[in-house]
Amino acid sequence: MNALGRSVRGSSTAAPEVIQRREVRMAVARFLAAGFAALVLVATPVTFWIRDAAEQHALANARDFTQRLADNVVGPLITPELRARQPAALEELDQRVAPWLANGGVTRIKVWDETGTVVYSDVPSLIGQEFEQEEWAHLLLAGGPATATLESQTGAENEFESSSGELVEVYVRSAAKDGAPMIFETYSSGAAVRAEQQAVLLSMIPPVLLSLAVLQLVLLIPAVRLAKRIQFHQAQRNALLRCAIEASDQERRQIASELHDDVIQNLSGLAYALESEERRGQPGQRQVFADARTMLQRDIRALRAMTSELYPPDLEELGLKASIMRLEAPLVERGIAFTASIPEQVSLDRDRAVLAYRVAREALVNATKHSGASAVDIRIRQSGELTQITVSDDGQGFNPGTAHREGHFGLRILKDTVQQAGGTLHIRSAPGRGTFVTATFRTSTPAVRWAGRYPAKRHRNRTMEPETIW
Repeated sequence: MNALGRSVRGSSTAAPEVIQRREVRMAVARFLAAGFAALVLVATPVTFWIRDAAEQHALANARDFTQRLADNVVGPLITPELRARQPAALEELDQRVAPWLANGGVTRIKVWDETGTVVYSDVPSLIGQEFEQEEWAHLLLAGGPATATLESQTGAENEFESSSGELVEVYVRSAAKDGAPMIFETYSSGAAVRAEQQAVLLSMIPPVLLSLAVLQLVLLIPAVRLAKRIQFHQAQRNALLRCAIEASDQERRQIASELHDDVIQNLSGLAYALESEERRGQPGQRQVFADARTMLQRDIRALRAMTSELYPPDLEELGLKASIMRLEAPLVERGIAFTASIPEQVSLDRDRAVLAYRVAREALVNATKHSGASAVDIRIRQSGELTQITVSDDGQGFNPGTAHREGHFGLRILKDTVQQAGGTLHIRSAPGRGTFVTATFRTSTPAVRWAGRYPAKRHRNRTMEPETIW
């Protein structure tokens, strides 16, 4: 037995078990990878949402703080004396706001009246300066909502804040002691907002990630069970396919045996009888017997060729390459050039080796009988766990869409068989452009490891579409 025969025999026992375990591990790995990708996709927008929500929460706190400072501390001290810039009034307000400026909660304070004049600021040089009021200021004075932003300050009124980096700028509406509307403006460090953002993120992200991770692990158990269940049903389907192939081979052997032992033997005896009559018969009848004997011998040769096609070789003894090379004889008899590119050792289990042989045989038979080809080529290539066999000819070709009308039933049946085995068979042909038959399938059949654990159920067959090897 050659190396290929040993590989065909050995891979049908130990290899499927190894492949089966590897397939389950790969399925689990793909599930975990998909879960991790989903985790990242979910966690990323959630992180930005939490960050934005934390920023908005910090800005809302800054607005509330500024509103309380304006209403309870600064507003009651905005008197006509202060607006007249009397030193005593300005000094009193400086003393009242000094604690908030000293503890770093507020870095700058400005009070504007409705004309855009700075009524008060902790920077004395700003008091009395006028700036053009923008639309938002009019809306705020008219009772609009307070605003708070976190950004670098580059405006004309921000001469003393432009070099402080990112600041929280808050505008609220308040009133002077006499009820005149005022705009109260404060600036504070943006570091406090960023610190609050970070604190919220650190407190929220771990439980979110933990919840998603727990969900992933909880789903992993049914995913593994589902993978095993699918693999079990796939193995059952392959077992049924194996039985069908073996039954078909047995039927072919029986038909070939009956043809060889009965029909061919009887016809051979008849040919000898005709030859005898040809020799002993009347001269006028000898030509008739000769023609009949010639026709009969031609039919006997056709029947013997048919029995060779019907009777599959022993792949385990001969090996796949030698078995396929035996198909060359009918081509040579018809004057068809035959080339083959087949590795000496093809890693296939028994069922897939039989399938590869059937693809080669059916494609070569069609090329011999229907194509009118002058040359036929067969190639087998393997990459990883995929095997691809291609049979091409330079014949007249045909339209694959109407192949069932032109005697190509064998290819249609073969295509269904390959698909049942989890592979694909593609036929590329056109009138006058030859024919290419390409079959792709896995190198081995999953073993029925969990047989008996799950009840057999009716299920729809699925076709695997493996990628092209090269």
